[in-house]
Amino acid sequence: MPTAKRLITAEDLYRIELPSDVRLSPDGRHVIYKVQRVEKKTEKKYSNLWVVATQAAALRQFSHGDQADSSPRWSPDGSQIAFLSNRADKEKPAQVYLIPFSGGEARKLTDIQGEIGELSWSPDGKKLLCTVRKTDKEELEREKDEQKKKLGVVARHYDRVFYKLDGYGYLPHERTHLWLVDVRTGKGKQLTDHPVWDEQNPTFSPDGKRIAFLSNHAPDPDLDPDAVDLFVMPAPDGGGKGGNPKKIKTPEGSKIQPSFSPEGKWIAYFGQEGKSLGYKNFGLWIVLADGSKPAKNLTEKYDLHTLAGVINDCGSPEQMPPTWSNDGKRLYFQVAIHGSSVLKSISVSGEDLKDVIGEGGVVGSFSLDRARSRVAYFYGQMNDPGQVYVREIGNGSTRRLTRLNRGLLDGVDLGKVEETWFKGPDGNELQGWIVFPPEFDPKKKYPSIMEIHGGPLTQYGKFFMHEFYYLASKGFVVYFSNPRGGRGYGEEHAKAIWGAWGQADYVDLMAWADFMANKSYIDIRRMSVTGGSYGGYMTVWLIGHTERFKAAVTQRCVSNFVSEWGSSDFNWTFEYEVDAEPPFKDFKKWWELSPIAYIGNAKTPTLVIHNEGDLRCPIEQSEQVFVALKRLGVDTEFVRFPDEFHGLSRTGRTDRRIARLNHISRWFEKYLGAS
Repeated sequence: MPTAKRLITAEDLYRIELPSDVRLSPDGRHVIYKVQRVEKKTEKKYSNLWVVATQAAALRQFSHGDQADSSPRWSPDGSQIAFLSNRADKEKPAQVYLIPFSGGEARKLTDIQGEIGELSWSPDGKKLLCTVRKTDKEELEREKDEQKKKLGVVARHYDRVFYKLDGYGYLPHERTHLWLVDVRTGKGKQLTDHPVWDEQNPTFSPDGKRIAFLSNHAPDPDLDPDAVDLFVMPAPDGGGKGGNPKKIKTPEGSKIQPSFSPEGKWIAYFGQEGKSLGYKNFGLWIVLADGSKPAKNLTEKYDLHTLAGVINDCGSPEQMPPTWSNDGKRLYFQVAIHGSSVLKSISVSGEDLKDVIGEGGVVGSFSLDRARSRVAYFYGQMNDPGQVYVREIGNGSTRRLTRLNRGLLDGVDLGKVEETWFKGPDGNELQGWIVFPPEFDPKKKYPSIMEIHGGPLTQYGKFFMHEFYYLASKGFVVYFSNPRGGRGYGEEHAKAIWGAWGQADYVDLMAWADFMANKSYIDIRRMSVTGGSYGGYMTVWLIGHTERFKAAVTQRCVSNFVSEWGSSDFNWTFEYEVDAEPPFKDFKKWWELSPIAYIGNAKTPTLVIHNEGDLRCPIEQSEQVFVALKRLGVDTEFVRFPDEFHGLSRTGRTDRRIARLNHISRWFEKYLGAS
């Protein structure tokens, strides 16, 4: 008889392995990728490289040890792999290593005093192009003196407005610049230098003679963050630095990931048109590399957002640059749509849009072989955190090459997930999903939890969410949707709450709750709500506007836009989403959009969760909610996690992630009971 499956647990987070950085060899015969794991005893996360053959699916671990190996990149001839690793000194930034694919020891190539970022090969295989942010002089001096190192930073002194970043901390003074590294000697050469400008997303032209990159050359980029331009510079031909960069005229707006066409005539990139308009779709653009004609948005008429974002709590899909066909007539790219991240292709005329990998899951990192006949890719699904797949471009045949986490999840009863579409209050089509408890009985009445995503400019979807399955295992029906204000359903859907949080999104969420309340298996007296970040904002907004929910958990919320302005790492740019002048000029609008303004109406028992190191939504946002609820006499508790940034639920220390889940389930069990 088959072995009975068990329920998923919070502690299973220790056992989940996360693949990423999927890269196909030039000959299409092997795939290299990274796998991250957690060591329970030390709570540390390590990552190693693995290789799998595309035909026989034969796996082998390519790097070993308790370190962080990442960014594997095949040399143009496929004979060796460059990657980043901190194996030499885990207290210092990673360095570049080289290893022959045929076997042998990894060779440390660089010894750069700074953070090495993006990494790519020159077409002739003799150089590596990368970004580097050098370590500040003050930090280097402190490292040399053991006593100063022990005492740590005395003071931080800034004259720029963006001086911190969630997930990183307080920013160094050095900026990110372009470097070339000689593959034979390991000698690095800095190509660009400026005290204010950063350079990002560098890429070689196919002949190796030019380098394209992105940079913001506004007088103060922090005060004009969307002024990102495309530049092309001559690559060094010997001992020199290379020529001066030339700005290629493109529409103003945010841009990412330029990519040369095979003959070097065109550059493709993803971008938004216009400043301060974050709701706009990122489109796929092409422009002549000499800038002689205007850039063209190939995807504008299709109303597509050409990025890969889908929220989950076990990894995230990697955004890849546009990839050209060998004849330069087509481009491959990701699209966020209807809860999926798909892979599409389009002709350079902007016609003949095709699905390569359609809806149903999440395409993360992908790469094609030299012949453009085969694509290897990360693919996550509702019941799977992600595997490595390979697909033949010609006939569409697909093979799964890995079985990561299947030993764990095949023995777990996750319950059933149902996808549904429903009508919003304005006749708008909305998409949602329902996670049922294992051994669900439709004749019974169940307590329920509505989950609200963060962002808001992102989407929930067809991607493994450990949290949802865990809460369902406790006997709750868990349901989640994509109300207006997010991605995946066109630009108007995303624009609907621009400058109007708590309006169209609120009525969409209430319509979703109404839709669920009409289900025969939902106990309308035991409905609850939770969400993090923007989802935390909406949770606090809901308890101030309705008594529908029996209990709530708000996590890392925004509650007061007035105090969020200037204190978040997003800083003053909340003016964009609020669509207003600064609060000292338009206090009324900032206050009216703040959930704390309505907290006096709250009666719902609410657990408040926040991370003490959160730089995106500083913890004072939740402190205000907790104190207000206490003053109102509403049942509340405050759970604070030390040393954690905004993304604890996804990337935090595992024991803290587990404690967070246990607090959430405990609160809902207290007020909703078990099913």
